[in-house]
Amino acid sequence: MAVSKWLSFTSSRDWLYRLTFAHAGLRSVTSNLDDSTIMHCWAPKVPKQCKPNLILLHGFGANAMWQYAEALGHFTSRFNVYVPDLLFFGGSYTGRPERTEVFQARCLMKLMNVHGVGKMSLVGISYGGFVGYSMAAQFPEAVEKAVLCCTGVCLEERDMADGLFRVTDLEEAERILLPQTPDKLRELMRFSFVRPAKVLPSWILSDFINVMCTQYVEEKRELIEAVLKDRKLSDLPKITQPTLILWGEQDQIFPLELGYQLKSHLGKNAEIAIIRNAGHAVNIEKSKEFIMHLKSFLLADRPSYWHPVRALLGDRLVQRGR
Repeated sequence: MAVSKWLSFTSSRDWLYRLTFAHAGLRSVTSNLDDSTIMHCWAPKVPKQCKPNLILLHGFGANAMWQYAEALGHFTSRFNVYVPDLLFFGGSYTGRPERTEVFQARCLMKLMNVHGVGKMSLVGISYGGFVGYSMAAQFPEAVEKAVLCCTGVCLEERDMADGLFRVTDLEEAERILLPQTPDKLRELMRFSFVRPAKVLPSWILSDFINVMCTQYVEEKRELIEAVLKDRKLSDLPKITQPTLILWGEQDQIFPLELGYQLKSHLGKNAEIAIIRNAGHAVNIEKSKEFIMHLKSFLLADRPSYWHPVRALLGDRLVQRGR
């Protein structure tokens, strides 16, 4: 059943998120990076030089507003917050053929230069973490801290065939990550949440797909393929910035094993925090814990991130990487 945008639950909620972002002091800005590339970003209406800069990078699924709306208000008083749409999401697009996270990161750095941002910390969720990791590797002088949430940058092309993931081939992964039917969206929710909503009418799911999942489908498939193509851990550069690796304990999209591999790869510059009873969508499923970890890491003046967190939560919610 088609739903008019005037009756659309998804469109209405999206409009409310726009109000939330505007109320938080952000404005919607679209910038031309070159003749074939434009990027949209929520940026401060009046950036303040006395504040550090924070970039929030979204993953696949609902747009950036949906993924960061609950966290936004916790950071706008302390940071100049920028929330961009990555290429082929929201209002961002390129006519160029490149699809790698390396290209995404270069475009994002150009966008930050347009906004006058020279140094920043970043948070990347899932695919956004791939782009954020590449930014930190390519522009170490610009990125000061990184939070990588459920970001499987340590995966290798062979991992799917070797049984690391619940799906066995790339085409099936694409059908789940880019759902075009209510059944596939339900399957994505089962992969993403420990406790997915049990009853969601098909018309609501179809409405969400129509608003969020039908634009640039082929280009997004190419983004997924570019992530896996010829990927080897031995080729992954080591970033040197202080890094928080944040993971849902029961992540079924990027298993927790990849989080520990990333901690081992980065060594002493990284810490890992595991949120229990949470899956891949940890920012939504356990939003309070997610926000608490971000604040403790990004706002900490002390060298050690861990002691104030343990004081708040206890060791049962935080595990040190070994």
